[in-house]
Amino acid sequence: MLRTVTATRYVTPLKEGGSLPAIMEADDDGLYVVKFRAAGQGTKALIAEVVAGEIGRRLGLPVPELVVVDMDIALAAAEPDPEIRELLERSAGLNAGLDFLPGSLTYRPRTDPPPSPELAADIVWFDALMMNIDRTARNPNMLIWHGRTWLIDHGAALYVQHTWREPLVHARRGFAQAKDHILLPVAGSIEDADARLGGLIDRPFLETVLAAVPDDWLREPRVDYVDYLATRLEAPRPFVEEVERARTTT
Repeated sequence: MLRTVTATRYVTPLKEGGSLPAIMEADDDGLYVVKFRAAGQGTKALIAEVVAGEIGRRLGLPVPELVVVDMDIALAAAEPDPEIRELLERSAGLNAGLDFLPGSLTYRPRTDPPPSPELAADIVWFDALMMNIDRTARNPNMLIWHGRTWLIDHGAALYVQHTWREPLVHARRGFAQAKDHILLPVAGSIEDADARLGGLIDRPFLETVLAAVPDDWLREPRVDYVDYLATRLEAPRPFVEEVERARTTT
């Protein structure tokens, strides 16, 4: 499912990101925004990035292609900032990459036209499924590129993995943070989104997604992630009712 590319050139850091990602060129001549294994929440953020991103793409949502980026420690020498250079040195090996969208701009809710009500509802549904707390007015994590809205930065999703406390109980919870979702005020029916999307993800697909996660990113068995997400997708889905209630009161 995921391609693995080899980083060939360190281009520039993206210092506006809390995890200090960087643009890198790879051996397929592509440019990627690379999230590093030694940054912030470590490889758990990379797992969330890949799992959420691939599920989003399966749902037909506008998520740029994800790849695994193999980076040699020698590329760190191109970075003059000692803090970033140390991060790159500690991140030698496999990292997560997102296709770079040149010329894209951060979504601005006051000036950019919102997605259609249907697409907005699908995005809210997806973020509720993935427990993604990081698509708010403060931090939209959306880009406008060629007139289309793109979804990026899913490292804060699946936050259950940071404690892994009673995951199957957690999986049956709603999503209270939906009230802060940047697209909730313009979203259409979440129940209709559930009807469109709920049947598109099954256990075999989840197993395929988790099989693509590199071994050395994982601390828990892959099946734990599959069980969590498969349980979260069981009907009736409590997050749908909670998000719909938040939508109608926004």
